[in-house]
Amino acid sequence: MPDMSRRAFSLREAIPILERTPRTLDAMLRGLPDVWIHCNEGADTFSPFDVVGHLIHGEKTDWMPRAHMILDTRDQRAFEPFDRFAQKEASRGKTLDELLDEFARLRAANILGLKALTLRSPELDFRGKHPKLGSVTLRQLLATWVAHDLDHVIQIARVIGRQYTDEVGPWTAHLRIISGTQG
Repeated sequence: MPDMSRRAFSLREAIPILERTPRTLDAMLRGLPDVWIHCNEGADTFSPFDVVGHLIHGEKTDWMPRAHMILDTRDQRAFEPFDRFAQKEASRGKTLDELLDEFARLRAANILGLKALTLRSPELDFRGKHPKLGSVTLRQLLATWVAHDLDHVIQIARVIGRQYTDEVGPWTAHLRIISGTQG
Protein backbone atom coordinates (compact mmCIF):
# COMPACT_ATOMS: atom_id res chain seq x y z
CA MET A 1 0.00 0.00 0.00
CA PRO A 2 1.43 3.44 -0.89
CA ASP A 3 2.42 5.88 1.85
CA MET A 4 -0.43 8.38 1.95
CA SER A 5 1.08 10.55 4.67
CA ARG A 6 2.48 13.04 2.14
CA ARG A 7 1.07 14.21 -1.18
CA ALA A 8 2.41 16.32 -3.98
CA PHE A 9 0.36 19.47 -4.43
CA SER A 10 -2.52 19.15 -6.87
CA LEU A 11 -4.70 22.18 -7.55
CA ARG A 12 -7.51 19.85 -8.61
CA GLU A 13 -7.33 18.14 -5.19
CA ALA A 14 -6.79 21.36 -3.23
CA ILE A 15 -9.83 23.25 -4.48
CA PRO A 16 -12.42 20.93 -2.85
CA ILE A 17 -10.84 21.53 0.55
CA LEU A 18 -10.77 25.29 0.00
CA GLU A 19 -14.41 25.18 -1.11
CA ARG A 20 -15.49 23.30 2.02
CA THR A 21 -13.87 25.49 4.65
CA PRO A 22 -16.67 28.08 4.80
CA ARG A 23 -19.32 25.36 5.12
CA THR A 24 -17.26 23.54 7.74
CA LEU A 25 -16.90 26.65 9.86
CA ASP A 26 -20.55 27.52 9.38
CA ALA A 27 -21.59 24.06 10.61
CA MET A 28 -19.19 24.28 13.57
CA LEU A 29 -20.01 27.80 14.71
CA ARG A 30 -23.30 29.25 13.52
CA GLY A 31 -25.81 29.42 16.34
CA LEU A 32 -23.39 28.61 19.15
CA PRO A 33 -23.72 30.61 22.36
CA ASP A 34 -21.30 33.54 22.63
CA VAL A 35 -19.34 31.75 25.36
CA TRP A 36 -18.05 29.30 22.72
CA ILE A 37 -17.54 31.90 19.99
CA HIS A 38 -15.41 34.23 22.09
CA CYS A 39 -13.36 31.76 24.16
CA ASN A 40 -9.60 31.62 23.58
CA GLU A 41 -6.43 30.10 25.00
CA GLY A 42 -5.07 33.24 26.66
CA ALA A 43 -3.56 36.59 25.78
CA ASP A 44 -2.87 37.20 22.06
CA THR A 45 -4.62 33.99 21.01
CA PHE A 46 -7.57 33.69 18.66
CA SER A 47 -11.14 32.90 19.57
CA PRO A 48 -13.31 31.18 16.94
CA PHE A 49 -14.71 34.66 16.16
CA ASP A 50 -11.17 35.96 15.64
CA VAL A 51 -10.28 33.02 13.38
CA VAL A 52 -13.16 33.75 11.01
CA GLY A 53 -12.13 37.43 10.88
CA HIS A 54 -8.52 36.37 10.25
CA LEU A 55 -9.61 34.12 7.37
CA ILE A 56 -11.60 37.01 5.87
CA HIS A 57 -8.53 39.23 6.02
CA GLY A 58 -6.55 36.50 4.23
CA GLU A 59 -9.18 36.26 1.50
CA LYS A 60 -8.88 39.99 0.91
CA THR A 61 -5.14 40.53 1.21
CA ASP A 62 -3.19 37.28 1.06
CA TRP A 63 -3.90 34.25 -1.10
CA MET A 64 -5.24 35.56 -4.40
CA PRO A 65 -3.48 38.95 -4.30
CA ARG A 66 -0.18 37.14 -3.75
CA ALA A 67 -0.96 34.57 -6.45
CA HIS A 68 -1.61 37.40 -8.90
CA MET A 69 1.59 39.14 -7.82
CA ILE A 70 3.59 35.98 -8.49
CA LEU A 71 2.02 35.57 -11.92
CA ASP A 72 2.35 39.25 -12.83
CA THR A 73 5.71 40.29 -11.38
CA ARG A 74 7.40 37.05 -10.30
CA ASP A 75 9.90 37.88 -7.57
CA GLN A 76 10.51 41.48 -8.66
CA ARG A 77 8.47 42.88 -5.77
CA ALA A 78 7.97 41.54 -2.25
CA PHE A 79 4.50 40.73 -0.98
CA GLU A 80 2.91 43.20 1.40
CA PRO A 81 3.40 41.97 4.99
CA PHE A 82 0.33 40.17 6.36
CA ASP A 83 -1.17 41.62 9.53
CA ARG A 84 -2.19 38.54 11.55
CA PHE A 85 -4.28 40.69 13.89
CA ALA A 86 -6.05 42.99 11.40
CA GLN A 87 -9.32 41.24 12.15
CA LYS A 88 -9.48 42.82 15.60
CA GLU A 89 -10.46 46.17 14.11
CA ALA A 90 -12.12 44.90 10.93
CA SER A 91 -14.50 42.59 12.83
CA ARG A 92 -15.46 45.11 15.49
CA GLY A 93 -19.23 45.53 15.70
CA LYS A 94 -20.01 42.55 13.46
CA THR A 95 -21.76 39.35 14.42
CA LEU A 96 -20.32 35.92 13.83
CA ASP A 97 -23.12 35.21 11.35
CA GLU A 98 -22.10 38.30 9.36
CA LEU A 99 -18.47 37.14 9.38
CA LEU A 100 -19.39 33.61 8.28
CA ASP A 101 -21.48 35.00 5.43
CA GLU A 102 -18.72 37.39 4.37
CA PHE A 103 -16.11 34.62 4.46
CA ALA A 104 -18.32 32.36 2.33
CA ARG A 105 -18.85 35.14 -0.27
CA LEU A 106 -15.17 36.06 -0.44
CA ARG A 107 -14.01 32.45 -0.64
CA ALA A 108 -16.48 31.63 -3.41
CA ALA A 109 -15.22 34.60 -5.43
CA ASN A 110 -11.59 33.62 -4.82
CA ILE A 111 -12.22 30.02 -5.88
CA LEU A 112 -13.83 31.26 -9.10
CA GLY A 113 -10.80 33.49 -9.65
CA LEU A 114 -8.40 30.64 -8.92
CA LYS A 115 -10.17 28.35 -11.38
CA ALA A 116 -10.18 31.10 -14.01
CA LEU A 117 -6.38 31.27 -13.87
CA THR A 118 -6.25 27.78 -15.46
CA LEU A 119 -2.82 27.22 -13.95
CA ARG A 120 -0.46 24.69 -15.47
CA SER A 121 2.45 22.99 -13.75
CA PRO A 122 5.14 25.41 -15.01
CA GLU A 123 3.24 28.40 -13.61
CA LEU A 124 3.00 26.72 -10.21
CA ASP A 125 6.79 26.92 -10.07
CA PHE A 126 6.84 30.70 -10.64
CA ARG A 127 8.41 32.46 -7.70
CA GLY A 128 7.40 35.37 -5.55
CA LYS A 129 9.13 37.17 -2.72
CA HIS A 130 7.79 36.79 0.81
CA PRO A 131 8.92 39.63 3.12
CA LYS A 132 10.17 37.19 5.79
CA LEU A 133 10.50 33.78 4.13
CA GLY A 134 12.23 34.92 0.96
CA SER A 135 11.63 33.14 -2.34
CA VAL A 136 8.44 31.03 -2.48
CA THR A 137 6.64 29.32 -5.35
CA LEU A 138 3.02 29.68 -6.34
CA ARG A 139 2.66 25.96 -5.61
CA GLN A 140 3.88 26.57 -2.03
CA LEU A 141 1.52 29.51 -1.59
CA LEU A 142 -1.50 27.51 -2.74
CA ALA A 143 -0.54 24.44 -0.67
CA THR A 144 -0.17 26.72 2.34
CA TRP A 145 -3.64 28.14 1.73
CA VAL A 146 -5.07 24.62 2.12
CA ALA A 147 -2.96 23.78 5.18
CA HIS A 148 -3.77 27.20 6.72
CA ASP A 149 -7.50 26.51 6.42
CA LEU A 150 -7.15 23.11 8.04
CA ASP A 151 -4.89 24.51 10.76
CA HIS A 152 -7.58 26.99 11.73
CA VAL A 153 -10.34 24.35 11.70
CA ILE A 154 -8.23 22.35 14.15
CA GLN A 155 -7.53 25.50 16.17
CA ILE A 156 -11.23 26.23 16.57
CA ALA A 157 -11.94 22.68 17.71
CA ARG A 158 -9.00 22.81 20.14
CA VAL A 159 -9.99 26.18 21.63
CA ILE A 160 -13.55 25.02 22.19
CA GLY A 161 -12.55 21.54 23.42
CA ARG A 162 -10.05 22.87 25.93
CA GLN A 163 -12.74 24.90 27.66
CA TYR A 164 -13.67 21.66 29.45
CA THR A 165 -10.10 20.74 30.41
CA ASP A 166 -10.91 20.84 34.13
CA GLU A 167 -14.25 19.10 33.70
CA VAL A 168 -13.35 15.88 31.85
CA GLY A 169 -11.58 14.42 34.86
CA PRO A 170 -9.73 11.16 34.29
CA TRP A 171 -10.43 11.15 30.54
CA THR A 172 -7.91 13.98 30.00
CA ALA A 173 -5.14 11.54 29.09
CA HIS A 174 -7.32 10.02 26.36
CA LEU A 175 -8.34 13.29 24.73
CA ARG A 176 -5.64 14.61 22.39
CA ILE A 177 -7.55 17.85 21.97
CA ILE A 178 -6.93 18.55 25.67
CA SER A 179 -3.70 16.69 26.42
CA GLY A 180 -1.93 17.83 23.24
CA THR A 181 -0.51 14.35 22.58
CA GLN A 182 -0.11 13.01 19.05
CA GLY A 183 -2.07 9.97 17.98
